[in-house]
Amino acid sequence: MPDPLALGLLVLAVILLLVFIFLRRRSPAVFRLIDAYERLNRSIGLAVENGTRLHVSLGRGSLFTARGVSALAGLAMLRRLAERTSVSDRPPVATSGDASLAILSQDTLQSGYRAAGAEEQYRFTTGRLTGLTPFSYAAGTLPTIHDENVSTNVLLGDFGVESGLLVEAADRENSDLIAASDDLSAQSIFYAATQEPLIGEELFAAGAYVGAGVAHEASLNVQDVLRWLIILAILVGSLLKFAGAI
Repeated sequence: MPDPLALGLLVLAVILLLVFIFLRRRSPAVFRLIDAYERLNRSIGLAVENGTRLHVSLGRGSLFTARGVSALAGLAMLRRLAERTSVSDRPPVATSGDASLAILSQDTLQSGYRAAGAEEQYRFTTGRLTGLTPFSYAAGTLPTIHDENVSTNVLLGDFGVESGLLVEAADRENSDLIAASDDLSAQSIFYAATQEPLIGEELFAAGAYVGAGVAHEASLNVQDVLRWLIILAILVGSLLKFAGAI
């Protein structure tokens, strides 16, 4: 039996999303500046001009668990990056530590090429499963960072302490690093290692900031509304508790 509160929040989120999608189509969205995404957008153009490669690592979160939610944000970004760099001599590469996620990364890359009208340039080898355990995944990803002329590494998904190996590899190659995770241990590593760390829900804003579509822009407005509703509920509950009503 589903939780009525959870079901109600889900229905409210869907309604809000549809409303904001309609509003976004009538007026352009205005976002606050996030330095990491600004740098990523610059890196996309530079990669095409310089003939270098973008590397997107999606972590190891299974899509059949809650740990895979962050990987969906990475997939949304990956599709847009593939579309924007389809004219490059060196297409973007996606690595992951989960089999289902690797298959989805291949399909996402192909969709990006198809949207750009360059599907014949797609190669399934650009979506890679590099390992099924945390450190085998990291070890399998290191050659991509070291040996494939990568100018920018985007780590977006579920990572753990093994992310330290990826960060060190990117630093050794002097390549740009954009990183975010839903895991606290990985967040602490990324905060120390990146110039403009992505914190908290900024992870889930990836699609909107790279122009993945109106739905991604509207989802940010939905997050804001739900956040204020939660704050209001906490304040009302606190007041009622203080007054002895509950």
